[in-house]
Amino acid sequence: MTKVVVCGALGRMGTIIGRLVTESPDLELVGGVDLREGSFYGVPVAEAEKIGEFLDEVRPDVLIDFTVASASVGNIKAAAARGVALVVGTTGFSPEQREEIRSAIEGNVPAVISSNFSVGVNIFWKLIREAARLLRDGYDVEVTEAHHRYKKDAPSGTAKTILEVLDEELGPRPHVYGREGMKERENEIGVHVVRGGDIVGDHSVLFAGNYETIELSHRAYDRAVFASGAVRAAAWADGQAPGIYSMDDVLGL
Repeated sequence: MTKVVVCGALGRMGTIIGRLVTESPDLELVGGVDLREGSFYGVPVAEAEKIGEFLDEVRPDVLIDFTVASASVGNIKAAAARGVALVVGTTGFSPEQREEIRSAIEGNVPAVISSNFSVGVNIFWKLIREAARLLRDGYDVEVTEAHHRYKKDAPSGTAKTILEVLDEELGPRPHVYGREGMKERENEIGVHVVRGGDIVGDHSVLFAGNYETIELSHRAYDRAVFASGAVRAAAWADGQAPGIYSMDDVLGL
């Protein structure tokens, strides 16, 4: 039985992840970490400042982190120093933070890191790659994403991954974030961000040529789609060799 601790336990994602862990026959929820102490699903939630002591006490096999970048780096370091495998769905890391994370993980623990743990989104990225490869010439490309009004980072981590895929297949093009004024479109990728209401997560890529358009899109209707992928990754990560993995590895893609 794989023992799991959830960071951000009292938040929206943490609560869903905790429930799915308790429902999994292969996982055991042994605790949570959040800004304040508490409990969820019958296990203790420790204050984030005391994460090291808490991990020493409950001795999990895997730590799942869906928090914010500034907190996540410390959580990752604490887990890696104790040989605890990681599943990280936090986004918005700076290049410097990414280097801190890489240094903490490599050679120490296995870590599945993804900007989106939805199975559908990971297939979506594959479809975008194939479309970009086939539509390199003669098509303009626009990326649009929409999330709830409380999401802080923009564009989303998923949209940034889409842009990475497009850059790899199309070659580097300028990314233009929104448009205003009088200027003709150039050989760029337009990026558009919507924030409002309780939108869970919508992403689309438009390939527009003369006389036709092709649009690929993914829409999430419930945060459970991300949580279920993270739980799947936690079960997979336990026992893997140290290193940084993606959901491609988990799904065998």
